[in-house]
Amino acid sequence: MLESLLEALGPRQAASLPDAASALPGRPERMAVPPRHHVNGHSMQAPYPEGLEAASFAMGCFWGAERKFWQQQGVTVTAVGYAGGFTPNPSYEEVCSGLTGHAEAVWVVFDPRLVSYGELLVLFWESHDPTQGMRQGNDIGTQYRSIIFTHSQMQKQQALASRQGYQHRLNQSGFEAITTEIEDAGEFYFAESHHQQYLAKNPGGYCGLGGTGVSCSD
Repeated sequence: MLESLLEALGPRQAASLPDAASALPGRPERMAVPPRHHVNGHSMQAPYPEGLEAASFAMGCFWGAERKFWQQQGVTVTAVGYAGGFTPNPSYEEVCSGLTGHAEAVWVVFDPRLVSYGELLVLFWESHDPTQGMRQGNDIGTQYRSIIFTHSQMQKQQALASRQGYQHRLNQSGFEAITTEIEDAGEFYFAESHHQQYLAKNPGGYCGLGGTGVSCSD
C-alpha cells in the first residue's frame, strides 16, 4: 500500500511540512550502514575515539554536502541521512515524497583540536545558498531546506551568532533573508548504503550544491 502511494505521488516538490499525525509511519528497522567510510576507512558509527565531537547540517542534496565536509581537514567521519522530521528510519523515496518532514542531512564527526565548530559553520554557510527556503537551486522540496542541528548549547550559541553575522554580509551583497533553521539535534537516520560517500564512488555524479559567493569570514 505504501509503495503504491509513493508511486502515485512521484517526487514531490513539497512547499510545506507535514505534522506528526500526517507523516508516514516508517519502521523500527534501521538502515544497514557500511562498517567503514569509503574515503578514509574510519568506522562509520559510534563509538568514536575519545575527544571527537559531532555536528550535523542540512544544505540541499546530501551527496555534494557530504563531500564538502569529508574534504575538510580535521573531519574524521561523514555520513548522509535524514533528520528534522517525524518518520522513523525513512527510505530515500519516502523523504523525497515530502511526507516524512525530514531534510537530507550530513553527519559530521570532527576533532576540535584540528578544526573548530566555527570553521565548520563557515564551510556550511559558504557552500550553499541559505536564502532559498524549501529548495537549493533546481532541487525543490522540503527535503532540501537549510538547517543547522546543534548538539550542545555552545554549538547553538555559535550557530545563532554566525547566522546573524552572515545575514549582515548577505544584506550588503543584495541577498534576501536567511531561511536557515537552527534546532536541537534529534535522531539522525543513516541513509541507504549506496548514498554514503556517493560522489567518491561516482565522481561524475550529480551535485547541485552552490554558494552565494559571499564570504562568511574575514
